[in-house]
Amino acid sequence: MSRGLGDVYKRQGVHIWAAAVIALFLFYGWAISSRETANAVSAATQIIKDGYARFWYLFPFSVVEWFYVAFILVVIAWVAVVIHRLRTRPERGHTAYGGLLGLACLCFTVWGITCVLWGVNYYADGFQEKSGIYAQPVTVEELERVATYFAENVGELADQVERDENGVFAVDRDDIFAESTAVYENISQEFPFLAREDRVPKKMFFSRLFSAMNFTGFYSSYTGESNLNVDSPACLLPATIAHELAHQRGIASEQECNFLAIAASTASDSPVYQYSGYLMGYIHLGNALYRADRDRWEQVYALLPEEVVADLRYHSAYWDQFEGLTAQVSQQIYDTTLRSYGQTDGIQSYGTVVDLLVAYY
Repeated sequence: MSRGLGDVYKRQGVHIWAAAVIALFLFYGWAISSRETANAVSAATQIIKDGYARFWYLFPFSVVEWFYVAFILVVIAWVAVVIHRLRTRPERGHTAYGGLLGLACLCFTVWGITCVLWGVNYYADGFQEKSGIYAQPVTVEELERVATYFAENVGELADQVERDENGVFAVDRDDIFAESTAVYENISQEFPFLAREDRVPKKMFFSRLFSAMNFTGFYSSYTGESNLNVDSPACLLPATIAHELAHQRGIASEQECNFLAIAASTASDSPVYQYSGYLMGYIHLGNALYRADRDRWEQVYALLPEEVVADLRYHSAYWDQFEGLTAQVSQQIYDTTLRSYGQTDGIQSYGTVVDLLVAYY
């Protein structure tokens, strides 16, 4: 076969690929066209993800991290091949067209599959619809009451967790992961739709890099893995694990997963998870109260014992070192991603967790 004829077949293959990508996005558009179709597709993909997650959890490391590495290397190699062909072949126009279209097809294939496996969940019933507990506007008095409740509880639990010589939370991360499979047992009795068999989440190899991008964990719809940053302060690791396990239950909304992380952790039988849940809840509520009424916030903050204050300071100092362009860019990308899924408030929608906490507690 001549090279010219081969190039024709390659271009035809890329065109077929492009048509398949278009069909994929048309299917996604149909899936999110109504709540009924979104619920149906979400339920179907949840079964599929649970199925292949059994395989990927046979590996003790975060598989999806290396998928990301492989994808980046493939893109780099693809670009390098296109540049080489542009330099060595006379038909530069055809070469550039085929190379760029192929690269676009690759990227949109990955994005389209992500939309079907995960994006549909943003248009399906979430925790609020399934539980009947809805976020409602709250008064400053209500906010102060619930913030006080969390401050008192986190204070009572502060001396029930292991601490280092500086009084900072020092529970071994392996122990935290070992207890993770039981964190939803109690709350699932109140909300049966949350019941499922959990697996121990994965520790991220590139944790430090994800800290630089302001990520404490993520759920992969490609492998069904929950992946956790193990470089960040351990005091919020238990609640963060509960957050990612909420995603594994098909809950897409970040604010709902934050709420579930707090509710599941505080309802668990583990003092370590309870402490982490109340601490995460206090941070959300305290920040909201600080913005609403500084005087009320100072009264609530005064309730915290030194151990809790030490954890808050250590947590803030850790994340302060990553403030910069990398964190800003990654958060902007994530904000844009949320908006593309219909989350019109983007990252700011995380504040809804405060309304849910007040409604529940």
